[in-house]
Amino acid sequence: MKSRFSPDFDIIIVGGGHAGCEAAAVAARMGARVALVSFQRDTIGAMSCNPAIGGLGKGHLVREVDAFDGIIARAADDAAIHYRMLNASKGAAVQGPRIQADRRLFKASVQRQLAATPNLTILQGEAAALLFTSETSQKIAGLRLADDSEISAAAVILATGTFLGGKLFRGEERLEGGRIGENSALRLADQIRGAGLPMARLKTGTPPRLDGRTIDWAALPEQPSDGGCWTMSAMTKRRAVPEVFCAMTRTNHHTHDIIRSGLDRSPLFGGDIQGQGPRYCPSIEDKIFRFGDRDGHQIFLEPEALDSHYVYPNGISTSLPTDIQIALVQSMPGLAQCEIIVSGYAVEYDYIDPRALDRSLAVCGFDGLYCAGQINGTTGYEEAAAQGLIAGMGAACRLLDRPMPALDRSNSYIAVMIDDLVLQGVTEPYRMLTARAEYRLRLRADNAATRLTPLAIEVGAAGEDRKSAFFTHRTQRDALISALTDHATADDLAHAGLPVKADAGRMPLIDWLRFPVVTVKALLTVSRETIAFSESIMAEVEQDGRYAPYIQRQEVEIRDIAANERIGLPSDFDYGAIAGLSNEMVERLSLARPDTLAAAARVRGVTPAALAAILVHAKRASTRASQAA
Repeated sequence: MKSRFSPDFDIIIVGGGHAGCEAAAVAARMGARVALVSFQRDTIGAMSCNPAIGGLGKGHLVREVDAFDGIIARAADDAAIHYRMLNASKGAAVQGPRIQADRRLFKASVQRQLAATPNLTILQGEAAALLFTSETSQKIAGLRLADDSEISAAAVILATGTFLGGKLFRGEERLEGGRIGENSALRLADQIRGAGLPMARLKTGTPPRLDGRTIDWAALPEQPSDGGCWTMSAMTKRRAVPEVFCAMTRTNHHTHDIIRSGLDRSPLFGGDIQGQGPRYCPSIEDKIFRFGDRDGHQIFLEPEALDSHYVYPNGISTSLPTDIQIALVQSMPGLAQCEIIVSGYAVEYDYIDPRALDRSLAVCGFDGLYCAGQINGTTGYEEAAAQGLIAGMGAACRLLDRPMPALDRSNSYIAVMIDDLVLQGVTEPYRMLTARAEYRLRLRADNAATRLTPLAIEVGAAGEDRKSAFFTHRTQRDALISALTDHATADDLAHAGLPVKADAGRMPLIDWLRFPVVTVKALLTVSRETIAFSESIMAEVEQDGRYAPYIQRQEVEIRDIAANERIGLPSDFDYGAIAGLSNEMVERLSLARPDTLAAAARVRGVTPAALAAILVHAKRASTRASQAA
């Protein structure tokens, strides 16, 4: 049937969540003609669950997406009503910027940014089926919508979130959908299952929404917004939205008894939900079942908007029946008279085993098909946005004949996540944590632009404003480092009020930053520098100096790994033919299909002895191939 839409897009993106929006924005900025297809145009950019962006590990992802000129960080700043730097008392490498967002303002910002993006068309409709060039081909030709209209394109990115085969659970209630009040992508799910892709089910959930007018705020301890002026995006100059406080309450023994009384009515414990939920964000039923000895669990009461009385109780995600939810909420301090506006529920949905993807998130064996977000077994806005960025760049680079940016575990959290997914797969929804990054001392949230924006500029993902801001940032940063190249002794620093070891010798000023009492601001008084530098530039350089000794040691390890990255392993490499590998190692390596020896080393359970055997086998195979040629 002839399309009622403009034909011949380069890329079609299915899904208006965070993954879809980032994929659409980056591909369009790079010059591809993009169509973004969503069930409902007015829900594009909506926050499905917690109206918060960032956190430990997650905040790093947001800053890295922003370094590629993404939209999530700017939307977060446009909507931020509460700021919190997690782990503020610890080192900068593990600090996590997090904001609480006004839902309405966040969605409006996303839609405004997309509307201003050239080469991008937004279409409302339900994706019903992928189109291929022929019945026997696995080459993408476009998309068929539920009304039988067809859109042609060379690539399709599936960013379906929890909507692919989504089913909602609340006590005895069962509904189809990816979130309350919206449909599920059932026809598309059936087609993907029929294509033979490895699929399974995962589960996530959301807490009830409370009526803030019925909360006794005066009886609860406040959690104020952080002071300071930091923002999520490097492009945001100041905080522009009024800030509010959050509050804290706590479950107790009575709360736990109420929850236990309803476990027999919980779909989670009754066997109705088969999918595995996130370990690091369990439902309140899981918490009480697994940690029954706890006196209580902290619950954060987070306002959802400046002009709304909806409150998000962070920490009581649940699929219990509504009557049990009301009782457990009212059992907590400050909530005795609290009313529930929308009851919590669980969502079970289809996901594709991410080991079926390559590092651009293209589906192996399908020409032009990509996946991003929760369809790959991840959880959270931040993980979804980062995958959308990669899939959008991957599809655009392929179509525009450009090399992908050189992202790896030593320069980005994004690459850590992609590497974990395509090599290890998932057994539960994947969540980014700082502990997953072995080079986290290098990968701070505050230096994301320095690390990654040059790659964004090189690939064509950065707009003119971003490039201009980055060049200004780099010029100022270089000027500050240059100002700190003068040498100084401990006596010189003592005169500036900096007590350091007298036997430390004479060193460049920047090297004195290894001492915790030394600051960039104080060193500038020693150097008598007259240039005024921004707080953010000084903070970044200060942390560079703090971590310098440790980063220098890591450089040796990174060089060794880089050598192994040059030893390639073909996709059809026969691990079963290598003597000495256990059946378990053969199975894991065959599923992961590592493309280099370094990647094989990151597959769980692969020992140094196994790597040596793989290396020998790879060299023999390479020699035979050379001789045959």
